[in-house]
Amino acid sequence: MLWSIQEAVERQTLQIGASACGATAVVDVLQALGIAAEPEKVESCVQTRLRRNEAPLPDYLLSRSQAGATHSQLIAGAEQASDNKLMGRFFHMYPRRHFRLVPWLARWIRKGAVPVATMNMQLAVPEGEEVPDAWHHQLIFGVGPNTIFMTNPLDVVSEEEVHQRLCSRSVLLVRREDVVQRWTSDISLSSLSKAQPDPPWTAVDVEGQVKQMLCEEEEGAVGQRMKHIVIPAAYSSGVTLFAHRDSGLGQELLQTPDLHVL
Repeated sequence: MLWSIQEAVERQTLQIGASACGATAVVDVLQALGIAAEPEKVESCVQTRLRRNEAPLPDYLLSRSQAGATHSQLIAGAEQASDNKLMGRFFHMYPRRHFRLVPWLARWIRKGAVPVATMNMQLAVPEGEEVPDAWHHQLIFGVGPNTIFMTNPLDVVSEEEVHQRLCSRSVLLVRREDVVQRWTSDISLSSLSKAQPDPPWTAVDVEGQVKQMLCEEEEGAVGQRMKHIVIPAAYSSGVTLFAHRDSGLGQELLQTPDLHVL
């Protein structure tokens, strides 16, 4: 454990701003590694991206795919906020890897590394709960048998649940109401493809999904209506391990191979 549960209650940083879970996690990384930094400075270093809620649908969807921060932004932000004293190494966990999550985390935590999980919270949603509308970064302050302890919010989650969220394609579900309420008749459906001609956007056929959703609205369809559309996301699922750059641990992290794909 980096912290006891009581220490985590006292030390954890609560969300410092909209879409700023990544910057919030970096604040706690710095704290855990003995470096003081104001949250405002950290957020500036991480360069959190915001949702453009008032934008037309194509630009709104683009902003949703990028809102918050990627693991690369967390690493760059931690480096900058610490005056290059810290480094981070990201371990991809999608596609599924050949390892056990809790023993792997325990080994690195014992060495002094500070883990931050980048998870698709739209996976492993407990029955009866609403599907969240975002990915999430959380600092991991400890592990137990089949259990993982995290901050922002302070939570104790099963290894299986966390592992599912850490093994995700880079996609995001966008709620029906968020699409329909931003649709106006002057928007060409083809503009959705033209605005984002990148292969990931065409592969999931965002234009076709929106077209189907709007047809359901026009026809007043009931019953089996689309609840979400799927769009590409800028994030990759996995864990970033942070350490002091000039330490033996920092060098070990840089030299450690990626986790093997199953």
